[in-house]
Amino acid sequence: MHHKGRNRHHYEYWTDMSPVTRTYEAVPMPRKYLAEMVMDRRAACKVYEGKNYTPGSALRYFEKSRERTLMHPQTRQELSYLLTMLRDEGEKVTFRYIKKSLLKGKPFPWEA
Repeated sequence: MHHKGRNRHHYEYWTDMSPVTRTYEAVPMPRKYLAEMVMDRRAACKVYEGKNYTPGSALRYFEKSRERTLMHPQTRQELSYLLTMLRDEGEKVTFRYIKKSLLKGKPFPWEA
């Protein structure tokens, strides 16, 4: 509940009670917080893994966690895309994409 109420860059924040099903359901995360989520995951992996950190660390953690099943499908797809880009193309390319495309509201490749 700590993340649900305080940290908009955590997926837990983006769950809400459905008036129809009366259960918690995920809603899409706004891009601003998606960008923060990528940075937070990268930083956490650098701290926790230390010298063992690689650009693929955050994606590996995400793929192993159960959280991806709790996220809204759109958020899960977008986060996976960005973490894959971080792994495959590195920080410079990924950060440029986040700044010039993601945060500017440009469509993801599958949306174009």
